[in-house]
Amino acid sequence: MSSATASSSYRLSDLAHPVVAGLISVIVNYGGTFILVFQAARVAGLSPELTASWVWSISIGVGVTGIILSWLAREPIITAWSTPAAAFLVTALAVTPYAEAVGAYLISAAAFVALGLSGWFEKVIRLIPPGVAAGLLAGILLQFGIRAFGGMSVDPLLAGSLIVAYVVLKRFTARYAVVGILALGLAVLLVQDRIDLSGVSLKLAAPLFTAPEFSLNALLSVALPLFLITLTGQYMPGMLVLRNDGFRTSANPIVTVTGLGSLLMAPFGSHAFNVAAITAAICTGREAHEDPAKRWIAGIAAGVFYILVGVFGVTLAAVFMALPATFITTLAGLALLGTIGGSLAGAMADAKAREASLITFLAAAANITLFGIGGAFWGLVIGLAAYAALNGQWPQRVRGRPVPAAAGKGAAN
Repeated sequence: MSSATASSSYRLSDLAHPVVAGLISVIVNYGGTFILVFQAARVAGLSPELTASWVWSISIGVGVTGIILSWLAREPIITAWSTPAAAFLVTALAVTPYAEAVGAYLISAAAFVALGLSGWFEKVIRLIPPGVAAGLLAGILLQFGIRAFGGMSVDPLLAGSLIVAYVVLKRFTARYAVVGILALGLAVLLVQDRIDLSGVSLKLAAPLFTAPEFSLNALLSVALPLFLITLTGQYMPGMLVLRNDGFRTSANPIVTVTGLGSLLMAPFGSHAFNVAAITAAICTGREAHEDPAKRWIAGIAAGVFYILVGVFGVTLAAVFMALPATFITTLAGLALLGTIGGSLAGAMADAKAREASLITFLAAAANITLFGIGGAFWGLVIGLAAYAALNGQWPQRVRGRPVPAAAGKGAAN
């Protein structure tokens, strides 16, 4: 279908669902993990102006790259900052001068550009069996589903009303379930007077250039870990999210474009951005739109929302972060239920790989952390090793793209 024909076939409802999915993705990202950026900035002793520049650079960079990639591929390619890398920087910036850290950001970004241009990453992705990929995604997302219901212990009225509303809307108007719980949750918070915006005023952020400095210490202690953590903790699961929902864009342009974006934004404070994983799943599944061909709008919408936050810097980020944690976790978990269900169905679909997929799921859900590398990587390593042991061979290169049987059939619902 040509883009002109596709554009003419869109109705308002076709736009509403993916736009809301993009908004929820952005809310979850800022409300859930962005505090790590502020913590790292505080550890580094950055001024409010440099902190605002970091927020500006990473938000604008994520927004622009997400829009470009989603538009060109016509797929919901959601980009985000590297959350595990931000957590790493909370400790690394305590002993690394900021200018040297910026130099390390540049080196790491240049390495991702080289990786994307080499084509190596796409070849690795194709070696992963669909069932193992689905089990990995289900394991990564499991904790978000659990937290959606765990909120009942902390805030039973808010979490309970969202869960009940989700089930009722799923029964009578499934397309509007996620939109409905977002509106209901905000209404409950407003009625309870739990959103305090009295001290918020919109202020434009201004980027500040920091001249990079390069040192062997920063190369080994910041650039190399930053590259490895982002590769294993973000790019790998992020690409598997896309594959799990049947999207076929090569990893090479995604790695290249996000690497170039990181390279351009590093002097203004951005540590790294990449294809998203968990927040991407909100936009790639059936909840965003029943027609996969129309989910790319969620990528455009998320990009626009990121840019808006970037323009107003710390102010709007603080608004998202002011939302109660229970609201964020319950909203995210319910929005991901369909993806979790579809991933589990995909993991169990192939009898030959079923046990290896189950092992992958459990290992990823355990969130093992060794040598500073997170659970997504170790879940995949353990799953692939189990697949090789149980089948007597390493996974073979998948022709075309690995698309689980459940992904394209709406099995998530």
